[in-house]
Amino acid sequence: MRALAALSAASVLVLVAAPDAPAFTKKQLIQHVHRQLQPARSSFQHASQLMRTMALRSRTTRPQRTSGRSIVLSALEVGIVARMNAQRTARGLRPLRVSRGLTAAANYHCHQMGLFGFFEHESRNGTPFWRRIERFYPSGRGYWSVGENILYESPDATVTSAVHDWMASPPHRQNILTREYREVGVAAVHFASAPGAFGGRPVTIVTADFGVRR
Repeated sequence: MRALAALSAASVLVLVAAPDAPAFTKKQLIQHVHRQLQPARSSFQHASQLMRTMALRSRTTRPQRTSGRSIVLSALEVGIVARMNAQRTARGLRPLRVSRGLTAAANYHCHQMGLFGFFEHESRNGTPFWRRIERFYPSGRGYWSVGENILYESPDATVTSAVHDWMASPPHRQNILTREYREVGVAAVHFASAPGAFGGRPVTIVTADFGVRR
């Protein structure tokens, strides 16, 4: 059968608090981040266009839920985290812990993309991806860095296809294997018919948000 797939990645270091660090106003910081992301954004869009046709294996999934102090993940989400951590440990990197905040950020973005028919790191209102993540995973006053991988496959995604495609793409691979990241949140949400960029097709949208703060 023929199916569609696309993926994109982004990462940003937003804040380092140090005595000799340059002082930025909030406006200057946002302008600096946009300048850093512009060259990468074009390459990510190009990569997405190149990855739009591939054979997929089928498996359904349900959206994750968070309740109290626990994090409930679907089998697909658990498998993606485990496989990404296997890639890290095979290279001597520490595995990523599942973060409730990053999981909530990923879950929110998957639902927004599927419900409103867009496939971008930016939120529906154009807000940069790191601003969305910061709502769920606050930066505080110290070091804070985040990255994001997104993917959709039609009709369904699998652990193997999602992680394989990310590892085959340099920017996605870099997010998975970034040594400094300590936490991750993964969401995989299936839509029977997604509008807009998804053409009304059944799709599974996956978001992985990576982070470190100290």
